[in-house]
Amino acid sequence: MSTELVLSPRFRRSPFYDATVRHGVKGFSIYNKTYLPMGFSDPETEFWQLVDGVALWDVTGQRIVEISGPDGFAFANLLVPRDLTKCAVGQCKYVVVTAPDGGILNDPVLLRLEENRFWLSRADSDILMWAQGLAVFAGMDVEVREPDVGTLQLQGPKSRDVAVALFGARAAELAYYELVETALDGMPLVVARTGWSAELGYEIYLRDTARADELWEAIMAAGSAHGIAPGCPSRIRRIEAGIYDYSVDIDAATNPFEVGLGRLVDLDQDADFIGKAALRRIAAEGITRKLVGIEVDGAPLHYNDYRWPATRGGAAIGHVTSCVYSPRLEKNIGFAMLDLADTALGIEIDVAPPDGPRRAVVVEKPFFDPKKHLSRD
Repeated sequence: MSTELVLSPRFRRSPFYDATVRHGVKGFSIYNKTYLPMGFSDPETEFWQLVDGVALWDVTGQRIVEISGPDGFAFANLLVPRDLTKCAVGQCKYVVVTAPDGGILNDPVLLRLEENRFWLSRADSDILMWAQGLAVFAGMDVEVREPDVGTLQLQGPKSRDVAVALFGARAAELAYYELVETALDGMPLVVARTGWSAELGYEIYLRDTARADELWEAIMAAGSAHGIAPGCPSRIRRIEAGIYDYSVDIDAATNPFEVGLGRLVDLDQDADFIGKAALRRIAAEGITRKLVGIEVDGAPLHYNDYRWPATRGGAAIGHVTSCVYSPRLEKNIGFAMLDLADTALGIEIDVAPPDGPRRAVVVEKPFFDPKKHLSRD
């Protein structure tokens, strides 16, 4: 029996919603209480479109948290464990927002627009309310709000050609994780060399959402010579790249050290941040489990819609968080959170997808382009 997502006023339509429907979107999921397009074709076709050409995604579900005011920098530095003195105006940083116990509450991309103005392009969690609640008791002169912004991702090896056609030479000059404030035919934009694909790409933030349809069609027109197609974030490509999906691979019950994000935690900085004492203790005592890469034997697997149990010698040792078949690698690849004793490379485990038990082996991650040459160059 087929199922469908029932639309409701309780969920928000992206300002690009009508454009995605007009261009043939097949369905939606919910991300930060916003409809997120989930495909215009099949996942493999969209994967090859992304890695060989250029794709346009509506990711307005990455709803922005804006931090501003005289104490904007101090508050942002309190919110995340990464030392933001190393983030200049015009730069972006991948960060985690941590709880008092060190758990990960979100893993947004942080954009520094001004000395005391930051945007968090957030993953799927109620981090806005967390930040607003923290601001109430922080004793700082700061405003935390959600601006009206529509967000698109232009991703793939041909994305630079499309960006240059739209924005000129400045787009080609943007360094990895750098941003620029600009305009297109009077539409106010923030353009960043970031994305959720590990391919060359840009995120385009529209500050006048009344012109969303105009922006979408302008990008599609500029991309027509390069074979642009609408799509959605690729689960295949993000797993190949070792990119995590919040609430799937990481959540409030995991800490940065368990999932290989210790580089985002600066315990030596002078500034305090939420979770610093707990993370210092975890760093000293060590972790008891770890998120690892796995390859799973057998026929191609569809992306999992729940966590699969993982065992070794009949004993429970953890679970698979994400798994999918990569047509490029011709393997089933994924991530598993396992007891630390069972995480050495080459260890064989058993996993339980819906079609029955399978053998898996612990391997290195990322699975493809580990130095991120495609996205950085």
